[in-house]
Amino acid sequence: MAEKILIITGDAAETLEVYYPYHRLQEAGYEVHIGAPEKRKLQFVVHDFVDGFDTYTEKPGHTCDADVALADVDPDDYVAVVVPGGRAPEYLRNNADAQRLVRHFFEKNAPVAATCHGPLLLAASGVLEGRTSSAYPELAVDVTTAGGVFENGGAVVDGNLVTARAWPDNGTWMKAFLEVLQSA
Repeated sequence: MAEKILIITGDAAETLEVYYPYHRLQEAGYEVHIGAPEKRKLQFVVHDFVDGFDTYTEKPGHTCDADVALADVDPDDYVAVVVPGGRAPEYLRNNADAQRLVRHFFEKNAPVAATCHGPLLLAASGVLEGRTSSAYPELAVDVTTAGGVFENGGAVVDGNLVTARAWPDNGTWMKAFLEVLQSA
């Protein structure tokens, strides 16, 4: 039976930041579950970078069925957790079950991957104190306000934590995360 990895996400998650780790981790032999506030169909978005815009643009993306509601997740069933970005972490950071799950993986020193706006959930969960984390660059203030050290990189590794800026970093982010998983 394959080891399981949980992806914590929800509506308005960035499509590429969910599907790339989902498929890459499956390819590596893990059973991957999508956990969301409710077990239902989620609507993702596509964030893109357009010349002349001060920030990213957003368009409707793919849909995906959540495998499990966060309240029903037993974190001991999973060896690692992934927190994609997009806008989902903006509201997930207020979800007590999402925070509970994130804290569990940090307390166990289990592998954690987060990208883009995903570190917002880590900050709200109180786990960034003294940790080095990447994120979407405009979130540097959120990382440092939570007591972390912001590093603008595509595969920032701090012990069990692997972070990145956004979907253009998917390859280096998941390569580093797989290395952390294999050494755990």
